[in-house]
Amino acid sequence: MKKFSSTGLATSRRRRVLINRVAVQAALIGLSIFFLLPLIWMIVTSLKPIDETMTSPPRWIPSHFEWGNFPKAFAYNSEDLGYIPFLVYGKNTIFVTILAVIGSVISNSLVAYSFARIKWRGREVLFGLTLATMMVPGPVLMVPMYALFKEFGWIGTFRPLWVPTCFGSAFNIFLLRQFLRTIPIELSEAAKLDGASEWRTFVDVIIPLARPALVVIAVFTFLWAWNDFMGPLLYLTDQQTFTLSMGLQFFQSQHTGTPWNLLMAASLIVIVPVIIVFFFAQKVFIKGIATTGLKG
Repeated sequence: MKKFSSTGLATSRRRRVLINRVAVQAALIGLSIFFLLPLIWMIVTSLKPIDETMTSPPRWIPSHFEWGNFPKAFAYNSEDLGYIPFLVYGKNTIFVTILAVIGSVISNSLVAYSFARIKWRGREVLFGLTLATMMVPGPVLMVPMYALFKEFGWIGTFRPLWVPTCFGSAFNIFLLRQFLRTIPIELSEAAKLDGASEWRTFVDVIIPLARPALVVIAVFTFLWAWNDFMGPLLYLTDQQTFTLSMGLQFFQSQHTGTPWNLLMAASLIVIVPVIIVFFFAQKVFIKGIATTGLKG
């Protein structure tokens, strides 16, 4: 009798665990579908004829798929601006993004290493001041930054979009510093006992171990630079230097209305690189976020 009760109790427990697991999976799938609805709507709209984009009630499945919307988006002629060189915008965006990612990874890693691994007078005070800059709203800096770049003669060039990343950012410095503090100090001491300099220790020991956190910083910077709209709007003056974020704005004509199918097609093309980057970097990205700050 006791054996039967024990077996039945174990079976009941396994059943409850299975039901809970299925419920959690179903809830996660439902939430995923909910959050994917805007992306699904973008894809559907990008394949619609223009006369089906604003129907009421909305149509989820177009009467026929307009695959030609994608090449039309690349060769779109705006009533206000004329031909929109979308490929040129893409080249400009890639150029700015690559420089921003490189500058951000190098500068933030150097500053974070100094805060985390090198002891010097006033280190904690300066680190606190660095974190305090996170409380300064971005719009407050727009006018002085514009005046500074104008004084340098950089207005109309790409420099205001990527040079500031070479000076680090408080959030990235904090994130990388917390990760570096989880690396045992004995590794650095062993490298120095073998005759390695501070720079050699940083390059050969710390950087390889900090790869997950560096990937997180690179992905964050990529997303910011790729999607930045305010920076190009403020500093770029020539259409041949515009980026993709500004190119999307040009689809909204002031006279003949917005071709929503072409706008969605262009938007889908713009977000594809973001999805690809996150897809290939997600394992390292999640590892970097999960292991940051595990040590004081």
